[in-house]
Amino acid sequence: MTDSKKYPNRLGLTGWLGGGRWGVERYLYTLHRLSGLGLLAYFLLHILVTSSRAFGMEAWERWMGIVGGPVFRVGEFLVYLAFAYHAINGLRLVLIELGFAVGKAEEPVYPYRSSVNVQRPLMVVAMIVVVVLVVAGGYQFLGLSH
Repeated sequence: MTDSKKYPNRLGLTGWLGGGRWGVERYLYTLHRLSGLGLLAYFLLHILVTSSRAFGMEAWERWMGIVGGPVFRVGEFLVYLAFAYHAINGLRLVLIELGFAVGKAEEPVYPYRSSVNVQRPLMVVAMIVVVVLVVAGGYQFLGLSH
């Protein structure tokens, strides 16, 4: 009896959820895609709600009653969080694609030093900026400021 798996999954559910040997950049990539899809969903909902104004004040007020609740207030904060992350990470990716954050040219031998020495610090700075934006925005959004 032969095992069809050459390398068995010894990490179980944790390995499946955690992605195994994914690096930080892979998680940022996945989060960038998810935040983009979330922003697209918000944009479509925004168009739907805004276009209801064309059907009269009653339709507009009905939609505003639906989206004016506390659940949607938390949703607005999540949209802000997604926007802050997506925008700052997008700027980081643009800098990398334009060659401003790739380091000096070198022989491509793994591990790639330009990635570790230039892109990682840029990633850390970008995520710090995201955290600062989210904390500042959360302070305002969640009504902690008076």
